[in-house]
Amino acid sequence: MKVTILSAALALGAIFSAKAQNPIIKHIFTADPAPIVYNDTLFLYTSHDTASVKDTNYKMPDWHVFSTTDMATWKDHGALLSPKTFSWATGDAYAAECIERDGKFYWFVSTFHKKDGRSQGGAAIGVAVSDRPTGPFKDAIGQALIINEMTKDLPHAWDDIDPTVLIDDDGQAYMYWGNGSLKWVKLKKNMIEMDGPITTLMPKNFIEGPWVYKRKGMYYLVYASAGTKPEMIEYCTATSPTGPWTYRGIIQENVPNSFTTHPGIIDYKGKSYFFYHNGVLPTGGSYRRSICVDYMYYNEDGTIQKIVQTTKGVDPIK
Repeated sequence: MKVTILSAALALGAIFSAKAQNPIIKHIFTADPAPIVYNDTLFLYTSHDTASVKDTNYKMPDWHVFSTTDMATWKDHGALLSPKTFSWATGDAYAAECIERDGKFYWFVSTFHKKDGRSQGGAAIGVAVSDRPTGPFKDAIGQALIINEMTKDLPHAWDDIDPTVLIDDDGQAYMYWGNGSLKWVKLKKNMIEMDGPITTLMPKNFIEGPWVYKRKGMYYLVYASAGTKPEMIEYCTATSPTGPWTYRGIIQENVPNSFTTHPGIIDYKGKSYFFYHNGVLPTGGSYRRSICVDYMYYNEDGTIQKIVQTTKGVDPIK
């Protein structure tokens, strides 16, 4: 009975406290953190790992949303989106990012495309939309925004994953994504159409998981690197959202018990936070990951100091 009551509470959107200890989410396995701030609340969009301890590949059925106002107490809003939302999609719910524009929330997601008249399969990027950060979300287009046939620089079928979106100060939106090479494209103001050609580039050691943002006039491209395995986080900076990008180095070393890591970066209530995932929960691992958060510090010239991974995490905001 106790188990049933607990499960029901979690399903209805439980509020739980991580006591500012990493990982911040312990009741399910989560990965690929994507934070945004809206109306003084930090919303965290995540992937969801459900692979068994014996599985040797990902099982990721849906995307979750969590929220906090103090960086210690997190509300689980549940699984608010899945590949089943998209009639054209099949397979797993890979990394995604939500962004607000003109009162609407656009959730850019990576999954796989069914074989049909438009695509022969492979990774694809879709967009869901809602009037609220916690949904309900629906397919904004009725088809994928990016399909494998649009990017031919690499032979493999999973290069169109891990979207990140930047809306610059002049209102121009840009989307970046990729595995093995980085792609970017301008988006129209409606956020559901491309506004120009796709450009491909190769930042040093880039493999996947880009996170692009602007801070104090500087553009940052942060990503999971292929320089070593397991992955590390490296970054570049630029004075323009289209580059050229200057390589700056490693900011996060390997994470424990996971060969992947994934950055999510945000300034909130006067501090800078670096979200990532590892595999440290009991029975955790590379396919059963957990999201953590630690402080992020910048030097006076805007470069990023090395991330110190902790089990303590960050302090509650009073």
